Amino acid sequence: MTGSEPHWPGPLSAAVANLCQRLQPQVGPRTAAGFREVLRRLSAPLQVAVAGRIKSGKSTLVNALIGRRVAPTDVGECTRLVTRFQYGTVDRVEVVFTDGRKQVLPFDNGGTIPSELGVDISTVSHLEAYLTNAVLRDLTVIDTPGLGSLDAASVARTEQLLGAAAEAEGGDEEAADDSDDDLDPVSRNAVAGAEAVLYVVTQAVRADDQQALAAFTAATASREAGPVNAIAVLNKADTIVADSVDGSGGDVWKAATLLADKQAQSLKPRVADVLPVIGLLAETAETGRFTSADADALRQLAALDEASRMTMLMSADLFTAWDCAVSPAVRTRLLEHLDLHGISVALHAIDAEPAITAGALRRTLLDSSGLAGVRGRLDAVFRARADGIKAAAALASVTALAQASGDPGERQRVHDAIEVLLAKPEAHQLRLLEALTLVASGAVDMPTDLTDEVIRVGSGGGVDAQLGLRGRPRQELEAYALERAGWWRSFASFGATPAQSRVAHVVHRAYFLLWQQVREGG
Repeated sequence: MTGSEPHWPGPLSAAVANLCQRLQPQVGPRTAAGFREVLRRLSAPLQVAVAGRIKSGKSTLVNALIGRRVAPTDVGECTRLVTRFQYGTVDRVEVVFTDGRKQVLPFDNGGTIPSELGVDISTVSHLEAYLTNAVLRDLTVIDTPGLGSLDAASVARTEQLLGAAAEAEGGDEEAADDSDDDLDPVSRNAVAGAEAVLYVVTQAVRADDQQALAAFTAATASREAGPVNAIAVLNKADTIVADSVDGSGGDVWKAATLLADKQAQSLKPRVADVLPVIGLLAETAETGRFTSADADALRQLAALDEASRMTMLMSADLFTAWDCAVSPAVRTRLLEHLDLHGISVALHAIDAEPAITAGALRRTLLDSSGLAGVRGRLDAVFRARADGIKAAAALASVTALAQASGDPGERQRVHDAIEVLLAKPEAHQLRLLEALTLVASGAVDMPTDLTDEVIRVGSGGGVDAQLGLRGRPRQELEAYALERAGWWRSFASFGATPAQSRVAHVVHRAYFLLWQQVREGG
């Protein structure tokens, strides 16, 4: 580390960091080395992995989220590698080799990471991209290989990345030097893994998407994905045939929303939500690819007669082949950047406001992409809970490190210290997050209605939302919280299995704390 004090994202992370610091002199060298890596991860931005099948549009979405077209979207060597996008004071890309060597990689002429690296890819662990983009100050975005292409080499590179992640954070050579050496592969995996997952699906959803999400968890040694640390997006929403979705009324976005809701049910409770998005439109509008020349071309197209416009928008071939004043090359560019749906959105916006500026047209396209909704959920699910997510992940790593040590005394000391921490009222959120993850992952089997209740209580969003009584009067909230607290206490004592009982005690306490909060006017 540098001479400055590490910054923790909140009180829970600070409490876990303090636990690690106090335990370091009481454990063996390997466990202590693991604790040092846990401490570095705690002080780093939240690690969010973008996962999904091949050709689901992950890299396009990454570019839109970052606000810069830097991740290559064409199939190439880079798409078979993990790439970590993090904040840096100078834009640069580094190839990190499996032996620890690093090589600076120049961006291509378009400012994108080159698709071909010019090195033996079998010797590459992963790529590190440092960018000055402000969005990366509190969020490190990890672009992963498509799940359908997770061959043995990709898995090995991913695991190598996760073991080396602490070295890369902040680019601090001094920190890398003392990370050391005593960490065996089991211990490295114990502190590894993305802390949150953005899972990308398309309309061709398959029955095994649940398994694919679990496979990502296994391949990256990350925590179980659940409603606390995972959301999904239905990408390429504009390619949905609206008439194929009941209730859409022929509207593409309505169809996408209905399909996303359906997928949310099938992926439940692995993800908090599924949101529709048009990644290509978002990337074009957010990364500067939409130009004033594009706006001028669209105005020319908007001036065509209605029959010509309708015919051109029927297919990509007709759009580029039709005889009109806008050159085929320009129309091909519009297709590549907006697709037919985006072009149609732009033409309707020009119809409604013929004098619309290029900037306003870009904002219209961005609004139509659904990116704002995705960012809003990222803020609500990830950023707002970063302290709890990071602290829970760190505690899981601490526990795994102690289990891997092989020293019963060391395991007991770590276990006792964690129990003391979790007994504190301010640490109850960690117990609740743990209970929610156990239930959501199926590790503790619960009836469906109780599973839904645990997820609701543990997912935050305000007291009324946690109680499932949005907008209800305070008196009703207070009475319901106390009634459910009593029910869960009885269930824990008389109706539950031992595993269910442990969860029930946590939920009882959560309701009691909510009751206190409502009673005190919080």
